[in-house]
Amino acid sequence: RMLELAHLEHGKLSWANLFSPAIRLAENGFTLSPRLAEQLRKDRFLREVPTALRYFYNSDGTAKAEGAVLKNPAFAQTMRRIAEEGANAFYQWPIAESIVFASRNAGENPGGMTLADLANYRAIKREPVCNKYRFKKVCGMGPPSSGGITTLQILGILSNFNMRAIAPTSSEAVHLITQARALAFSDRDLYIGDNDFVSVPIKGLINSDYLERRGNLIDLAIAKMQRKAGLPKRSDNENLHPGGTREGKSTTHLSIIDEEGNAVSMTSSIETAFGSRQMASGFLLNNQLTDFSFWAKKNGKYIANRAAAGKHPRSSMSPTLVVNEDGSLMMAIGSPGGSRIIGFVSKVLVAVIDWNLSIQEAINLPNFLSRNKGTELEKDSSVEALRAELEARGHIVNTFTATSGLHGIHCTNRGLEGGVDPRREGVVLWD
Repeated sequence: RMLELAHLEHGKLSWANLFSPAIRLAENGFTLSPRLAEQLRKDRFLREVPTALRYFYNSDGTAKAEGAVLKNPAFAQTMRRIAEEGANAFYQWPIAESIVFASRNAGENPGGMTLADLANYRAIKREPVCNKYRFKKVCGMGPPSSGGITTLQILGILSNFNMRAIAPTSSEAVHLITQARALAFSDRDLYIGDNDFVSVPIKGLINSDYLERRGNLIDLAIAKMQRKAGLPKRSDNENLHPGGTREGKSTTHLSIIDEEGNAVSMTSSIETAFGSRQMASGFLLNNQLTDFSFWAKKNGKYIANRAAAGKHPRSSMSPTLVVNEDGSLMMAIGSPGGSRIIGFVSKVLVAVIDWNLSIQEAINLPNFLSRNKGTELEKDSSVEALRAELEARGHIVNTFTATSGLHGIHCTNRGLEGGVDPRREGVVLWD
C-alpha cells in the first residue's frame, strides 16, 4: 500500500508494468550469489520450514550452491495478482490467507495474526525530518525510524567542530565522530518510538543550541563510553527508561535519480536473515516485531519503544537526501546494517560534505561506530590499527565484521556519480 500510494502521487508508468521485471526473474530464475549461498549454508532455522526447505535447499537437505538458478513460480503468481488487481490483492484472499496460515502455524512460535489485521492495514505518509549541516539541508525519515533524527543529531554535534581540519581515518576523527554518535544514541534509546503513541521531542532533539550543549560534553582527549540522554525542550524523560532492541541486518537500500532530477532514497527490511523463515505465496515473512523493546518497563519507567497494538516498531533505517543552498539535489544515500546503519550513513555524509571525497571514496572508507556501548572498528581495515591509540584515550574497543551496504548518488558539476559498497553485491547502473 505504501508503494501504491507513492505511485498514485508520483508515478507515470502503468502500475501493472512495474511488476514485469520481478515476474520475469521469478519465472526464469536468478543465479545464487556467493553471499546468499553462504547464508543458506550457515542458517540454522530455514530448513525447519517445509516451503523454505523446498525452495532454498536440495532434496538431501544441503544448501543449493553458488551459481544455482532459483525459480519461484509462486512468487510470479503473487506479483501478477497484485499487478492486475492493485495493492489490495496483497491484503485479501488468497495471498492474505496464506500469510495468516504461515504465521499461525509457525512451529514452536505461532503468531496470532488474523485476516482482519491485514485487511485493516493502511500506509501512513509522514513528514521527513530536516536540518542544516554546513549550509546543506539534510533530510531523513522521522519516527518511528530513529535513523533521521539520530543522523541529524550526529551532524549537529559535529557542526561545532572543524571537521575539515581532521584527517578522515585518523584517531582524532574516530574519537570525535564516535563520541558524537554515543551522545546521539543515548537520546535515541530513550526518546524515539512511534510518534502516534509516544511524544517524541523531534524539534528539541535536533535544535542547534541543544546539540551545541551536547557537543560541549565531548573531551577531545578523553573518551566517555556510556553517555546519558540529554533533556531537549518539550521532553519529559522522568517517566521514560532507555530500551534497546535486537535489530537484524537483512536490509536492502537503493538510491535513484531520474533524468528530471527526481530522487528516491529507499530502505527496506525483513529484519533478521530470511526474516521469520516462514514463507507464504512465494515470499518470506518479515520478523520486524523484534524491533520493539523486549520489555515494556524498567525500574518502574516505561520504554518509548515498547510494543502495543497498532504500533509501528522503531527502526534505524536512514534513507537520506541532501539538498544544496539553491534547492538543487546534492546526494541520495542509505544503507542496510541494523542499528549500525546510522553510523554507516553519517560516515558518508561527513566524508563527502566535510572531506570533499567522491561518493565512492566515502563509501570505501573503513567503518567505525559507537552505539553508546563502546567503540567498534571494522575488522581488517586501516582503522583497526588505531586500537592502541584509541584505548589510550579511554575507548573500549571491539572489532566487527558486519557488512555495510551503502548505495548512493552524488550530483556534481561533472554530472551524476554513483557509489556502491564493495562489501556487498551492489552495482551502479545508468540509462
